[in-house]
Amino acid sequence: MDFTTLLQSCSSARVLKPLHALLVVSGRSGDVFFSTKLVNIYSRLGDHPSSLLSFEQIARKNVFAWNSMISSHAHFGLFAEAVSCFYLLVTETAVRPDSFTFPATLKACQEAVDGKKVHSWIVKLGLESDLFVSASLIHTYSRFGRMADASKVFCEMPVRDLASWNAMVSGYCQNGDAAQALCVFEEMIGRGFGIDPVTIASILPVCPPLGILPVGLSIHAHVVKHGLDSDIFVSNALINMYAKFGHAGDARQIFDTMVEKDLVSWNSMISAYEQVGEPYSTFGFYHGMKEHGFQPDVLTLVSLASATAQIGDSRNGQSVHGFVLRRNLYSGHIFVGNAIVDMYSKWNDMGSARKFFDSMLAKDVISWNTLINGYSQNGLASEAIDTFHTLEKYEQIVPGQGTLVAVIPAYAHVGSLHQGMRIHGRCIRIGLQTDLFVCTCLIDMYAKCGRLRDAILLFHEVPGKSSIPWNAIIAGHGIHGYGQKALELFQAMEEEGAIPDQVTFISLLSACSHSGLVEQGQNFFHLMHTKYGIEPTRKHYACLVDLLGRAGHLGAAYECIRNMPLKPDASVWGALLGACRIYGNVELGTLAFNGLREIDPENVGYYVLLSNMYAKAGKWKGVDDVRSLVKDRGLRKTPGWTSTEVNNKVHVFFTGNYSHPQSEEIYKKLRDLTAKMKALGYVPDYSFVLQDVEVDEKEHILLSHSERLAIAFGIICMPPKTPISIFKNLRVCGDCHTATKFISRITDREIIVRDSNRFHHFKDGFCSCGDY
Repeated sequence: MDFTTLLQSCSSARVLKPLHALLVVSGRSGDVFFSTKLVNIYSRLGDHPSSLLSFEQIARKNVFAWNSMISSHAHFGLFAEAVSCFYLLVTETAVRPDSFTFPATLKACQEAVDGKKVHSWIVKLGLESDLFVSASLIHTYSRFGRMADASKVFCEMPVRDLASWNAMVSGYCQNGDAAQALCVFEEMIGRGFGIDPVTIASILPVCPPLGILPVGLSIHAHVVKHGLDSDIFVSNALINMYAKFGHAGDARQIFDTMVEKDLVSWNSMISAYEQVGEPYSTFGFYHGMKEHGFQPDVLTLVSLASATAQIGDSRNGQSVHGFVLRRNLYSGHIFVGNAIVDMYSKWNDMGSARKFFDSMLAKDVISWNTLINGYSQNGLASEAIDTFHTLEKYEQIVPGQGTLVAVIPAYAHVGSLHQGMRIHGRCIRIGLQTDLFVCTCLIDMYAKCGRLRDAILLFHEVPGKSSIPWNAIIAGHGIHGYGQKALELFQAMEEEGAIPDQVTFISLLSACSHSGLVEQGQNFFHLMHTKYGIEPTRKHYACLVDLLGRAGHLGAAYECIRNMPLKPDASVWGALLGACRIYGNVELGTLAFNGLREIDPENVGYYVLLSNMYAKAGKWKGVDDVRSLVKDRGLRKTPGWTSTEVNNKVHVFFTGNYSHPQSEEIYKKLRDLTAKMKALGYVPDYSFVLQDVEVDEKEHILLSHSERLAIAFGIICMPPKTPISIFKNLRVCGDCHTATKFISRITDREIIVRDSNRFHHFKDGFCSCGDY
């Protein structure tokens, strides 16, 4: 009877056990060959107890039996038992381990100290030159972040094969040292070693975080040269790389040339268009995937959730949510739950996001990061900060890089410099002071808290600058009104070899808009496509419309919208409406409002802008009509508030509010200042009062604007001539802008105002924006 063939054909433990019994009856159960096979087959069939029992029944165990048992323990996640089995082998038997003993044992090591001990046995037994064993050692040290030890093993290898080179490349990638991974990869190529799909899958993901597309293109060339472009694994990795660079078209070309596609290929394309902000193409690929017989998995749903969020498609988004609930996917896949929280956050529905977050049975640090980031990006900075403080109380979840990247913008939003500096100190303590994304957030935070000089100093400390910190420092100069300096920084960026991306040109166009650099802004809009091959997005068009409109070229701004190859969104029409409000063009402003009302009918800010425009033109019937629209839709105007930090405490003032303990003193100071301002020629601009009331009442309404309350409080509480910094959630009104110039002159103070759009530095009766 051929027991070997029969054993191999067993498809379940239930079938195997009668055959095992027959071996026992025939007297062959003690045979080391058959017993070892039983150990392996029981393990493969998921019956670990029977595998262990078979091993224990072997009277004279050889190295193959021991190797099988170690592998079986490891296969079932019994890592401590696997390591113990190894120690039993080397300390209590005369059997000599071989090159197959160590890879399974090393894989089971859960601590670096165990890896070191196993390494010592490898040296003792003279197996350190074995390629298979050395590659396993490199993987083990890499897993524990011990790249110096991994490198030592690699350098001492007398002969290296492709697997050992791949192990080093993969190790550096896993530990975030992309630059060293690329160095090893280049040395590997230089020494004439080939590449395989494992090499490509390891090295390609490091290119997008570093912003090094030319290296990615070079790797793609190596792929073609070595004939790997037909490998489905490699093609999927290339699609993902191009997607992360925002080159969905290149990803699509690879996808279209693939002879064979799997679910990963379809998911990669769905994710590619989701990442570049083309949600309609995302859904097109989703439907194509289903037509080709592929069913969505959790990764598909994550991309679809993000795509629905981008276009505000609540109906399809709720369908995704329903699918997740019906399949109970989020209980076993935390990242699916995280995607649903992110989806609701992007709809600005933080109530639903928080409700779903609270319902999640299991949460990881990414779950918390997603919620904090949602609050932060929706302007709910206080909620983001409170959630961060709640997270800090959970000892089992340690805030990391993603947490800091999520919460630092919240401190920037409220202008809490003291708290932002505290977080900076924390970054230094946990060794993240040189992390690219953390540093970029800190640069942005210092710039938005009015400390541009500190932002510049931090920028110069960022190692190996990609486009990301350059974008932050260019944007920082832009919001402070230093447009010309922003252009000089862009020139320096090009000279240092950093590759501009979509965000770079958004920052540049915005800087030009704030400084009235119309011609330069138009040149950049064309340069991004002609020189860098970047297709303008709706955000770029919104910046261009704002640039033209703010300069008074309303006709050109409208023509720009009409000729857009993309359907204008709320940011584009909003830019035109804002410009019409400045120049009092009611007719074109009404047209812009109608475009906005069709796209985003629930955004009360647009109704307020239209009402402001009518009020400035003295068309009170139009004001009443807009108010009726707002009332009928049940919308509420966002209350204006201004914050200022005094003695490390943030004070918040609301327009017309008397709740502050020093309100009486604040209003008295404002009345005194107003009298002095009038003596110097100040004339209140009542067009910024949206009520048709008497002149005295209009003056009081202007007096009680939140920015003036905050400035008066700063004057009262801070020593003479000390600069005052305030932060407003809405745009500063024109009359307050004029008044602040007078106040800076009267009090001999610098007053720094950050509104929802930019910074204004007031000094000696002038503003850095030049009243632009």
